[in-house]
Formats: sequence, C-alpha cells, structure tokens
Amino acid sequence: MSAHSRGPHASEPSSIALPLLPRHGPVWRNLAPAQLIEMAVARGEGFLASNGALVVSTGPRTGRSPSDRFIVKDPAIDPRIGWSKINQPLEADRYASLKLRAQAYAQGRELFVFDGFAGADPRFRLPVRIITEKCWHSLFAYTLFRRPTPKELAHFVPQMTLVNLCGFKAIPELDGTRSEACIAVHFGQREVLIVGTEYAGETKKSVFSYMNFILPEQNVFPMHCSANVGSQGDAALFFGLSGTGKTTLSADPRRRLIGDDEHGWSDQGIFNFEGGCYAKTIRLSQEGEPQIWNAIRFGSVLENVIVDPATRVPDYDSASVTENTRVTYPVEFIDNCDLTGMSGHPANVVFLTCDAFGVLPPISRLNHEQAVQQFLLGYTAKVAGTEAGVTEPTATFSTCFGAPFMPLPPQRYADLLKQKLQKHGSQVWLVNTGWTGGSATSGASRMKLAYTRAMLDAALAGALNDVPYQPDPIFHFDVPRRCPQVPDAILDARSTWADPKAYDESARRLAGMFREQLQKILG
Repeated sequence: MSAHSRGPHASEPSSIALPLLPRHGPVWRNLAPAQLIEMAVARGEGFLASNGALVVSTGPRTGRSPSDRFIVKDPAIDPRIGWSKINQPLEADRYASLKLRAQAYAQGRELFVFDGFAGADPRFRLPVRIITEKCWHSLFAYTLFRRPTPKELAHFVPQMTLVNLCGFKAIPELDGTRSEACIAVHFGQREVLIVGTEYAGETKKSVFSYMNFILPEQNVFPMHCSANVGSQGDAALFFGLSGTGKTTLSADPRRRLIGDDEHGWSDQGIFNFEGGCYAKTIRLSQEGEPQIWNAIRFGSVLENVIVDPATRVPDYDSASVTENTRVTYPVEFIDNCDLTGMSGHPANVVFLTCDAFGVLPPISRLNHEQAVQQFLLGYTAKVAGTEAGVTEPTATFSTCFGAPFMPLPPQRYADLLKQKLQKHGSQVWLVNTGWTGGSATSGASRMKLAYTRAMLDAALAGALNDVPYQPDPIFHFDVPRRCPQVPDAILDARSTWADPKAYDESARRLAGMFREQLQKILG
C-alpha cells in the first residue's frame, strides 16, 4: 500500500538512519496514534472494537517468556549482574550472530520507530528508541512510554535502543537460546533485541529492566509498584505481585494516580517511569473498575480480548485465548491521574500479599528490618485449582516484588529501600488481601474489599497512629487492635479460625517458608 492511499495527510517515510538495522525498507517515525491505527488496520494487524480501541492478537505467546530472556555477557558489566536462572547469560558471539541474521531479516522491511522517554523526572529520564516491524507495537510504545514535545523530538538522541522483530525466529542450536523466542538485553551496547514473540509486554519490561540497571548508580531506587498521592501531598507506594490488588487498590478516586506499575525513588521524591498504563482486562466491569473501563477508547490497544464479530463489543469475561488479556492506554485517559508523574517522598509504603494460607494479619505495621525482609521475599500464594495439580495453597516468592526485571543482586535493591526508609521515615504496612478464617481450601472466604479499603484509608490518613497494637506471636509484626469501619475480630487472624491449633500449625509452616527463602536469598 502506498503512502498516498493511507489518507490525504499521511506522513512520508523517514530517511532516518538506524545503526542497529543498516539495511531496511521504509521507516515510519513517530506517527500520530490515528495514523498508526489506520495503518495497523490496513495491514491486517487488528481491527476496531465498538469502544474505539484497536484489538490485536499476540499469537501463540500471550504472556512474557522469562526463560527466553538473556543478558549478553560483557566483561565491563558482568561483575555487576546478579546471575541466576532469571538473569541468564548469553555469550557475546552468540548475540552477534543472532543480531547479524536479524539485520538480514530486516532488509527491505517496513519499520516503525517511536522515540520517547522512560522516566518522568528530567534528571533521570532515559531517551529510548523503539523500532518495530509491527505497526501496532509502535502504537503500544506510544501509549506506554513518555511522549516528547515537538521541540524535544527535534533534538532527540537515544541512549538506549530496542528492536522488536517479532517475525524473526531464533535457532536454539545456533543461538544458544531455549526456543525460537529471545529477549536479549545488552547493557554494554545499550540495546535490546526481541525476536520470536509478538507479546508487547516484553518491550515494556525490557525498558524497565534497563532502568533497574542504570538508576541504582545514581542513588535512585527503581521499584515495581504503583503510586498515588493525597490532597495533602502524601504519596503512597503499593508493591504486590499479580492478583494481590495493586492496580485496584492504588486506583482511588480520592487520590491522584502517579502511575500503576514502575517508579523511581530519588533524593527528590518519586517519579513514574511510564506515560501510560498496561492493565489486565479479564473480568473487567464498569462498576468494579470504572477508571480502566472509561480509559478503553480510541488510542488504546486491547490484547487478546475476545470481541463479538457482529457488534464488536469486547467480552472481558472470556478467557478462551488467555487469562492475561490486557489493555494499554496513555495516562491522560485516567481522569484523576497526575500528569507530571512526580511527587514527594512517600509517607506510606504498602506491601500487598494474597495469602491463600489465611494466616497473615489483614494489616500489619512493619519496622524497617521487617520491611526489608518482606521486600526480599516478595511473597504471595497461589490458590488451589488455578493450576493443574495444585491441591493446596502454594507459596510464591518474587524477590523485590519483581525478580524477572531486576538485573542486579537483590541485596542492592534492598539496601536502597532501607536507605530511603531510614532517611525519609516512611511507614511500611503489610496488607493481606487473601483469605480470612481459614485457608483457600477450607471453605473460608477472601477478605472483603470494603474492609481492605477501610484499613488502607485509615493507614494512609494516619488514623492507625494512635490505636493500640499487639505483636503477632508467630510473625512478630505489630497488628492494630482497632481500625475504623472494620470489626475488631477481623484484625486478629487467629481469632477468625474455628480451630486455633490448626491456625498455629499453618502459621508456623508459612513462617518456616519465610526463613528458608531468606536463607536462599542472603546465602
């Protein structure tokens, strides 16, 4: 299709040079969302839903592929990396061969370029160039990263380049990869190469990983968390793994959203890395999450969401393709979002966990040592029945609440957390959004969202500062005995169980898991 057939005001291909891809076809650089959407539809990459969102499919890979992510070995970088099963090495010569073949694949192909920033704070932001062969991947980047002004764009110089050639496939025997997909991060050359997967979340998390590598050197603590701020400028951070309520609980109409996933904490305060949101849509409802519902419109992207073929109305309840259905949209699509993406130092830090064992208190106050331990643990629990063969709650640990995206040793991030907490006096809370009165397999119920919100409201408003506390005898956290709008009995996890001895047994078992995991992490 020619440029003229794309509309009377369509841009012409750019003559920009792409050092990573010296041989290529037409390059479309920094197109407006409407142009990208027109081209994506014309190229058969997607179609419009009834709400105006672009609907796309990511093919057989509907989520991230952690086992296919590698860090390219570099003598100047290697000593700083926390090598592990997550941070896997890829030999430099293997990467060079893979990149050479990827360059040949790109020869003559139409490519799309997005230039933007990661990091709302100008002192720490990273200019990134995203090069894709899929038009909708460029729209994804536009919605998710921070968009430059025309003046900034005129003088834009990337400090990190990501190339996503999703149609090109790696050869495991030749490239040293585990499959045809490969996400190769080369910190030394300031580049990322993604092949063999159309899942756009790999682009988002690769840039996040890069920020997690460079920011600690500037005494900035990179965090996998959401953030909001109250009317008095009282910022709060929300850490939590998938299913713990991080997005739901940070989206509070009485507080402005700073961002929902990735932030930095500098000597000046906190700042969002992104310019958009990447939210799950499975079982999304207008009543339950009106902010996300209203943000899904023209300019947003729906991934793997089932749509009625006749009416084009999305079916958010359908998981026939995947449970990991998602939407991405710019932050300005959220009514109460703080568009600066910045705030002061957090008064409160919240660790969210969904404890399927049903033994953790619904809210606990942590001292700084306990906070560092829980940060290193990154605990939540899978519910029986969600995976084949799981017949009882299973503890899940993701160090720093984001192990797949942390290239440095975990203790490096934990030290930054401790330093920030001690310097700025932030109060840390552990909030259990999981089960009460028993485990998930006992017929007990999950903690009511209304109670969790009431506890969070009280914590953030300072209403728990002067109530009596008692130490938990097994976990040793300080547990409030009173909380506005929450029954006293709910606050004591043990008293909600019909069999206190069964509670003690389960609690001691989980506490033992905590100790074993910390020993593995700290050595």
